[in-house]
Amino acid sequence: MFQTAEFWVFISFLFFMGLLAYMKVPAMIGEALDNRAHGIRKELDEARRLRQEAQDLLADYQRKQRQAETEAKAIIDQAQREAEALKMESARALKEQIERRGRIAEEKIARAEQQAIADVRTAAIELASATAERVLQQRAQGELGQSLVDQSIRDLKSRMN
Repeated sequence: MFQTAEFWVFISFLFFMGLLAYMKVPAMIGEALDNRAHGIRKELDEARRLRQEAQDLLADYQRKQRQAETEAKAIIDQAQREAEALKMESARALKEQIERRGRIAEEKIARAEQQAIADVRTAAIELASATAERVLQQRAQGELGQSLVDQSIRDLKSRMN
């Protein structure tokens, strides 16, 4: 019995187990496992906390994105309304400017027409005067004729002005 290898393996095993118990190895192993479990538990809690923070942050960003989209839409709508108002104002101003320029052009045309009529009258008077002077000079010769012509020209010019 003392000479068999199994006996000595058994004795070595008991001695080894006793040594482990004497050195409090099972307690150290248990404490190490407990520390490890506690560390894992802390990491899991931290992971849950971080996950919750990430979800809160995501929800916050999504809310901010919706707000930004709403504000952008409001800005676009306001810009469209302002553009439409500007378009209407520009069209009204253009219409007024066209009407004003039309009136100015009509006034210029009327003034030019009046000037042309006055110029034609003046030319007709001068032509009539010259013609009358020639006719009278041909018919009335001498000093009497000259005085009649001069008198007629003076009368005609005073009547026309």
